[in-house]
Formats: sequence, structure tokens, C-alpha cells
Amino acid sequence: MSNRELVVLGTASQAPTRTRNHNGYFLRWDDEGLLFDPGEGTQRQMLFGRVTASQITRICVTHFHGDHCLGLPGVLQRISLDRVPHAVDVCYPAQSREVFARLRHAALFRDVLNLRESPVGGDGVIVETSSFRLEARALSHSVPTFGYRLAEPDGRRMLPAELAARGITGPDISRLQREGRLTVDGSTVTLDQVSERRRGQRFAFIMDTRLCDGAFALADQADMLVCESTFAETEAALASDYGHLTARQAGQIAAESGARLLVLTHFSQRYDSQGSQRLAGEAATVFGGDIVLASDLDRIPVPPRTLTTSR
Repeated sequence: MSNRELVVLGTASQAPTRTRNHNGYFLRWDDEGLLFDPGEGTQRQMLFGRVTASQITRICVTHFHGDHCLGLPGVLQRISLDRVPHAVDVCYPAQSREVFARLRHAALFRDVLNLRESPVGGDGVIVETSSFRLEARALSHSVPTFGYRLAEPDGRRMLPAELAARGITGPDISRLQREGRLTVDGSTVTLDQVSERRRGQRFAFIMDTRLCDGAFALADQADMLVCESTFAETEAALASDYGHLTARQAGQIAAESGARLLVLTHFSQRYDSQGSQRLAGEAATVFGGDIVLASDLDRIPVPPRTLTTSR
């Protein structure tokens, strides 16, 4: 099992269907588990997707339309029921703080939750850890909405052949990594000479929005871009009116932002499985990279890291 993967819990937009649950996405990222937009039925989908409440370390809500948040009360109560010991951070648009409070206390239960609220008031970094930075950008929808971006710091991969050629072994490798240079037999060896740059992985999550600067900023060089594709291009005017993207526009964001893998989701109930294939085809007319048409309970690995061409 990949240590970094997306578990798709639901792919429907406003109304669930016989084959699609409301939205829900669980990003497994090493020791972290980020739950995005838990729509109605998310708690049950977690059982099918082998996602436990104790694996959730952060919850990120883009906005408070029902298909993105009606599962939140059940998920929070399950975290309490399972007595998850660690704190869970919850990010959501600050302008909708009262809506979150109502969902948080939508039912009576033995509340032993350890929640840390992080209302998002504008563009910028929300959380920064040693292993990633979580950012938010405002999107263009009918209610306050933010998309999210997770970025791993860039690093380096040591080159065994180069180290061996210079006689660098054991503790000296760690010392070279820390200090950036090392003297070996009277000669100075720099870190650049024995390593390659390794670009950190990037994940972007874009839901209900029109085309806007925020969407492109989130998707910039993303290894995995999860993007709503509610409508086909024939409904482009309708998509704009309701603050949504067409599949072709999702492909445009991926193409212009240099994304590697585009995961299409958040489908209107008007499209059956055949209609969804049409959406993938429309995205492919403008994006030449890999495209996944998400289905409920899919497990999609984050593409492996890439190396830069220069040291």
C-alpha cells in the first residue's frame, strides 16, 4: 500500500446517485490523514474504503454547501465515539464560522473531541510542518470557498556512485548533508557534487469554482490535481452561472499549471457512466497528461517524486 494515496469516498455533486455518494476524499500522506469535503454518507463510505476515524488528523472543508459538509457531524461524532487521542485540525472558510458551529453541534452526543479550529480568512499558508505546507486560495463560487494545496519541501537524493568515487561513507554522509561541504584528503567536496535536487510532491484540491486565479495557483506544478468537473462543455453557461467548472476547463487548469495527474470528480447527476467518459474525453482535448475519472472507493497513488534536471 502506498504511503501517499487518495481514497475517493464519493464523487457526486449536488445529489447522490445509485452509484455515486456525495463528495468525500481522504488523502493519506505518510503519518497524516487529511479528509476533504465530507458530504452526506462519508462515515459509511469510510468503512468501505478502509479509512478509520483514528487515521484522520486534519479536516479541510472548501465551503458549506450540503454536498461538501453534511457528513461532517457524523464524522466528528465518530471521532469522539472512537476516542481518537490526537488533536484534529479543522480548516474551513472563516466567513462561515456560524455554519461550522451548527454542524459541530448538530446532534447530542458524548463530546470528547479534541478539535483545533483553523478558520481560513484569506490566501496563504494555514499549516506548516516539517514534512509539508498546507495552503489555501480563494475560489470563485456562490458562497465563501477556498481550495487547498499541500506542498512537500524540496529535498535532495544522494548519489552512491559519486559518494564512493570521493571516498565518502558512513557518518560523513550525514555531516555533508548538514554542512553542505566536506574536506576529504585535502579536497573540498560540496553537496551539489554528490546529490541531485528532488522536487517535493504537491497535491491540489479544487472544488466548486469558476475559472479564477486561485484555481491556477493551487494547481501549479501539482503531482496530483483533484478537480471538480461538474458539467460538459455544452453546459458551460450553466456552469458559470452556478459557479462550477466544465471538464474541459478542469483540463485547461491542469494543462496551464503543469500538473502531472488530473483526477476528475464532482459529477452532475445528469451524467451516467457513459456520460462521465465524455467528460474525461473533453478534459483530454486540452490536457495531455494522465487523467483519472474518479469512481467511489478508488484508491489513487500520488505519482512518485521527480528529479530536477540540474544539481
